[in-house]
Amino acid sequence: MLNISRFDPFADMARLDPLGDEMLRAFAFRPMVRTAEVESPMRLDVAEDETSYRVWAEIPGVKKEDIKVSIDGSQVSISAEMHKVESNGLRFVRRERHSGTLTRNFSLAHDVNDREAHAKYSDGVLDLTLPKSAAGRVKSIAVS
Repeated sequence: MLNISRFDPFADMARLDPLGDEMLRAFAFRPMVRTAEVESPMRLDVAEDETSYRVWAEIPGVKKEDIKVSIDGSQVSISAEMHKVESNGLRFVRRERHSGTLTRNFSLAHDVNDREAHAKYSDGVLDLTLPKSAAGRVKSIAVS
């Protein structure tokens, strides 16, 4: 039995958008120009229980010394410095791996207790444990 699939010779070019993704969204040209979705370079999973958040971020090929996590209330920022692979006399035919600084910012519903937060990096996955701040759970405002 033959498996028939549609060949799209422009699929690789769809990711190379010279006008920028924001411009295409603004003018609604995206369905006509591009069919491939551009994925976020840093994928996240966020889970929570009653006392804390757990965040798993995929950052493959980065040394743990090149990863920085900052917490400001409920705002979390993860940045990683990705270095180019040296060619060692080879001529690259294709380069798809990102080099430079990769940053991901996101907000959580509760403030985070940054003193008790901790991070672990293993096998290309950053594992954050972010305890919820007791002060951030209940806020009451007096009405005058």
